[in-house]
Amino acid sequence: MTKQTAFAAEDALTAAVVAAPGRRFTSFPPPSWSRGCRKAAARVMDHGAATAGPWLDAVVAAAEHDDWLEKHPSALAEFEALLAAANGKQIVMFLDYDGTLSPIVKDPENAVMTDEMREAVRGVAEHFPTAIVSGRCRDKVFNFVKLSELYYAGSHGMDIKGPTAQCKHTKANAEAVLWQPASDFLPVIEEVYRVLTAKIESIPGATVEDNKFCLSVHFRCVQQEKWDALDDQVRSVLKDYPGLRLTKGRKVLEIRPSIKWDKGNALEFLLESLGFADNSDVFPIYIGDDRTDEDAFKVLHNMGQGIGILVTKIPKETSASYSLREPSEVKEFLHKLVKSKSNQRD
Repeated sequence: MTKQTAFAAEDALTAAVVAAPGRRFTSFPPPSWSRGCRKAAARVMDHGAATAGPWLDAVVAAAEHDDWLEKHPSALAEFEALLAAANGKQIVMFLDYDGTLSPIVKDPENAVMTDEMREAVRGVAEHFPTAIVSGRCRDKVFNFVKLSELYYAGSHGMDIKGPTAQCKHTKANAEAVLWQPASDFLPVIEEVYRVLTAKIESIPGATVEDNKFCLSVHFRCVQQEKWDALDDQVRSVLKDYPGLRLTKGRKVLEIRPSIKWDKGNALEFLLESLGFADNSDVFPIYIGDDRTDEDAFKVLHNMGQGIGILVTKIPKETSASYSLREPSEVKEFLHKLVKSKSNQRD
């Protein structure tokens, strides 16, 4: 499989699911529909797949989608069950930003969250310790969210700071919570930013975002036939910097220090900072949409505590237990969480 083919695979799957005749993404599709979809696919296979064309592909994709939803059901549809699992425990909320609190947009600088989403996050933070964990620079995320009562973990958790406003969930010295495990890499990150920015000028639509302890090379606005060339350009620069590693997110190439630190480590660090290390009475909830969030999902899975919720409209391999389709459903989930806490006090 070529790099270009790999980059396009997710888009192809999206198209297949959308193309399913009469298909709507529902949290819990009727079992009869799912069974009928599989039977229809089996009948077409019996009579010759060559005559089915794209229709068969769409039907099979929809059937696989239903199977995926059975393993990763909607966190909204299963909300009461989640609430029961958290009963008597301290919920701690972890939220990714792009694709979770704000929609994915062509220009990363325009990924602004709505006032309604901000109020939903504010409401959650009033009841539960809450952190934003993002690949973005911490200062950028704060400028988007504008809530001083939250913890912020930027640069994939390599830049962590506690709330600047006192709230009931924080210790007296919470504002001193600061962790930057990749500080020694700042000079090389700055150098690579300059080199890479000049290197990719020949590829229209490609941009390099400086996220302080990591760099993000965005190719959402790059023509697909140029993806391989961009990948080659990035790798040609990084071969001279063995202390950095390359990973891929949603239409973005991430350049990070080669240290054992990711969003999963950030989650563990924050739980420890809050006094919940090795505490069986804590229930962490992590909501994210990208491959980098899988590190946090895996930590929760290994802990056997709390839940991971993947934000996606298409089936993806994930360690998350539940799913939500888009930021609007994330907002609804946060509202339900706040309402449930208010009902407990009434």
